Formats: sequence, structure tokens, C-alpha cells
Amino acid sequence: MPPQIRPISAELQANAKEYLNEDPERIESDLEALKTWIKQQPHLNPRTDDQFLIAFLRGCKYSLERTKGKLDKYFTLRTKYPELFNVTDVDNPKLREVQRLGPIIYLPNLLNGCRLGIFRIGVCPADKYTIWEVMQVGQVMQEIALMEDDHAIINGVIFIMDLKNSTPGHFLQMTPGMAKKMTSYNEEALPMRPKGQHFINTITAFETIFNMFKPMMSKKQQGRLFVHRNIDTLMEHVPLVYLPKEYGGENGSIDELIAEWDKKFDDYRDHFKDNANYGTNEKLRPGKPIDFDSIYGTEGSFRKLNVD
Repeated sequence: MPPQIRPISAELQANAKEYLNEDPERIESDLEALKTWIKQQPHLNPRTDDQFLIAFLRGCKYSLERTKGKLDKYFTLRTKYPELFNVTDVDNPKLREVQRLGPIIYLPNLLNGCRLGIFRIGVCPADKYTIWEVMQVGQVMQEIALMEDDHAIINGVIFIMDLKNSTPGHFLQMTPGMAKKMTSYNEEALPMRPKGQHFINTITAFETIFNMFKPMMSKKQQGRLFVHRNIDTLMEHVPLVYLPKEYGGENGSIDELIAEWDKKFDDYRDHFKDNANYGTNEKLRPGKPIDFDSIYGTEGSFRKLNVD
């Protein structure tokens, strides 16, 4: 049976071939090789539909070994830390309340083929919402993008981190262990292709936390971080026309995009319920068990830092 995947445009196919080593004639055999390996893993129970698996092959540039590792890490972290990475109920009232504030927005028009996103932590007051309640909304949106956004998977994602109205309280909710889990998940488990993160409207507290997060990232991703003193330097990377109307651009309206994604949450309700059926069983993992505490840590916080 031919692979059950969406057709993509000629331009996307050319990019997948040039940058991700995709050979349309080999997709079926590549998927079968991955599925054969999955069947041999007693501890691993992942989704195995073609559209899901091809995202991992593309995210790993068709290296089967890298794909195995990323797929395993994806379900391992979601099983170990479900409160952070494995949302199963998109009707959770707090989740929907946060989503409707619009802390994370994906924009409709592409920049050089890449999906653009905006992260606005400041729209969620720190005394009412935790950073992880906001991050859970981001996890849902990333997973939906994983399932349906071929541009994000093949060409990558550029994020603008707008810290307007953020406070030290937002950053002090983070612990080093949490930061390490999030960094590991984003770099080692998700098959997305982050192409840049641009920080604007930063506050004093941000610099202290940023300097602690940065060493946890790979050198490649560190090179894709940009801190802008003002929006003018951001324009050198992301022209104004690619920003939403609320920023003076022409790339959609934030309120309309929030409403569109609210509907997507509804459309994917059964998908997220189904997440409860997938994961790992560490008791069945071949070889030495993973020592999660030594890898990700259990102690420490940023609360002792001087961020005034």
C-alpha cells in the first residue's frame, strides 16, 4: 500500500529532497524500515500512522538512527513528564482560558518558506497563570503543527519572543530542571526545525535567565538566538509586513488567529484523547534503565538569583 501521507507542493518536495535527503521513491521503504524497528522495541508504543512518522524522518533528514532516537525520546519524555508534554484533554478549562488569551500565535504568511510564530508570555499574568500552563498550550499547538504543517516540518519555524508586559514573576517560576527538560524535549524529541528565535521588549530579569538557559542548548541553536534592543533590528530579519496587524504588519489579525486555533483545538479533541494510549514502559526497556534524576535534576530554582 502506498504511504498514507499528504501530497506536498513541488517547491516543498524540492526542499525536502535538497535539505532533508527525501527521495519520494524511497518513502515507502523508509517508513517500513522504521515500523519494523518499532515492532522490535518492547518498551515503545508510539503512533505509527505514516503522516506522523514521516515528520520524524524529515526532522532527522532521513537518518534512520537519529529518527529512532528522536522518536524514542519523544514518547519517553511524554510518558515520564505527562504534565509537561502529554496533553490528553484539550477541553481542560484552564488550558482553553490560556489559549484564548493568545500567548502563542502561528502566522499564516510564510517568510522564505518558514512558518512564523509569536510567543507573548506577558498576556498571561504571572499571578494567575503558571509558565507551564502557558507551555501546555504551546505543546498542543506544536503537536497540531507536527500533524498538519508541512512548511514547519520541511522549511522550519522562526519564533518571535515578545516579552512586553512580562515580569520577573514569569521567569522565577522556572527551575533549572524544568528548563533542561524543555530544552531536551525541543531539541532532542520534537522533529520540528527551529530556524531562529528573536527576543524583543526584554526586561532586566530576562538577561539573567537567558544566560543560564543558553548553555543548555546546542551550539547550533545558540547561534540562532537574537536579542533585539528594539523592533527596528528585528525588522532586519523579519520585515514588518510579515508581522500581524497589531504590530503594524499585514500577516493576519491576532484575534482572528486565536479564534482559528480555538477551532483547531476542538477539531483535534479525539487526537489528544488518543495520546493516553501511547508512550513507553521503562520496565520493558532493553539494557540499563534511564536515570532521569541524574539527567534532568530534581533540585534548585532561579528564585535565589538577583533579577531586580
